[in-house]
Amino acid sequence: MTTSFEHGRQQPDELLSILTDYVWNGVIDSKEAYETARLCLMDTIGCGLLALRFPECAKLLGPVVPGTVVPGGARVPGTDYELDPVAAAFNIGTMNRWLDYNDTWLAAEWGHPSDNLGAILAVSDYVSRKRIAEGDAPLLVRDMLEAMIKAHEIQGVLALNNSFNRVGLDHVILVKIASTAVSARLLGCSREQIAAALSQAWLDGHPLRTYRHAPNTGSRKSWAAGDAASRAVFLALLAYKGEMGYPTAISAPTWGFSEVLFRGKPVTLSRDLGSYVMEHILFKIKYPAEFHGQTAVECAVKLHSEAIGRLEDIGRIELTTHESAMRIIDKTGPLRNPADRDHCLQYMVAIGLLHGDLKAEDYEDEAASDPRIDRLRSLMTVKEDKRYSRDYMDASKRSIANAVQLFYKDGTCSGKVEIEYPIGHRNRRAEAIPLLERKFRHNAGSRFPASQADSIYDIFQDSSRLAALPVHEFTEMLRLRR
Repeated sequence: MTTSFEHGRQQPDELLSILTDYVWNGVIDSKEAYETARLCLMDTIGCGLLALRFPECAKLLGPVVPGTVVPGGARVPGTDYELDPVAAAFNIGTMNRWLDYNDTWLAAEWGHPSDNLGAILAVSDYVSRKRIAEGDAPLLVRDMLEAMIKAHEIQGVLALNNSFNRVGLDHVILVKIASTAVSARLLGCSREQIAAALSQAWLDGHPLRTYRHAPNTGSRKSWAAGDAASRAVFLALLAYKGEMGYPTAISAPTWGFSEVLFRGKPVTLSRDLGSYVMEHILFKIKYPAEFHGQTAVECAVKLHSEAIGRLEDIGRIELTTHESAMRIIDKTGPLRNPADRDHCLQYMVAIGLLHGDLKAEDYEDEAASDPRIDRLRSLMTVKEDKRYSRDYMDASKRSIANAVQLFYKDGTCSGKVEIEYPIGHRNRRAEAIPLLERKFRHNAGSRFPASQADSIYDIFQDSSRLAALPVHEFTEMLRLRR
């Protein structure tokens, strides 16, 4: 077996060492973080179960070679698939992300830290079943919750002041980095092997954001996180076998990540690693919509009862937002598919005004054929409020503000409806939890018989019992029984 860094004379990048030490021996003692991780696990599993209703998602799942079963591998929730952990990570990551309904983190970079559950659940189930077969103790759900907290923290803190989207890279690079680190730890890698795996992740080719933007917006954005999770598991498994690492993968002159892909800038951490991100994570409670537009949808829903009776009287609709939303989801012109529509601020607002709600089905072609949607879109103007943009970046606020106002042809107007914090924000957590639980019950019921859905919900309601549950028993509860 080789050592992690064969060129021992080189000092590893400081960032590699910090990330490795955090995963290797960082202590998480925040009760709030573990409680939020429980909610995050519940919500993410539910999002994946709901996505299985959509054929375009379901067709991508299963083994690479049809009919392949891997006894002792990893299960995919809501299915009877039993796959190798690399394929399982792709499956779980894809279904969890498909509907753009799982948690969100917004900063210089944005993303969805629960995307890491694709790797975490696949590896944890595989390791637990392997240990049981060898007569050892399995991993517990608490081990998964700790891995989730650490993956959230790595992805989220790296996102605070490093904008990968500004150099054209997709945010799932951070899913790959975080998932590689925690997957290596769950597999039982040594500290040196975790460092090796992380260096491999930074060396990897990284996806472009092309598939998220016109004229190429497409469904790859819905399986990109699954792709990142599966690659992370693959790299962690290589390190576990003793594959060498590369100590200056990030900083090497000419050939390192910073020089080649980050315009020569260092990748930095703006705060120490702990449990900040999990404690402040944003849940998508009501609307399966890109998070920068969540409060805009909430505003539109509040205006629905007024707007629906005066649709023909509306002469202009003014949307006020923050800079990141303008850069990502301000779209005019044709929207070609659901992936295009669920990242269009104007489309989301139009649906909210028309229906007083927004559901995943509203992005499908049949719903989008309603001519009223494009008419309302054509009336919309989008402008930035500098205060919204400042508060979005303010670590003490992290608001995601939007406002909507209707102007009528007769010169009158509606009130300006402004919402600064979405219901999934930490500032509205108490309000959100009952709705989050209701969301999960609905999503679980979309896939399982009532008795099985109720049993799964009950285990999530008992924090102590859930934490002590062996992972392989947890995934058995989530298996589709035909």
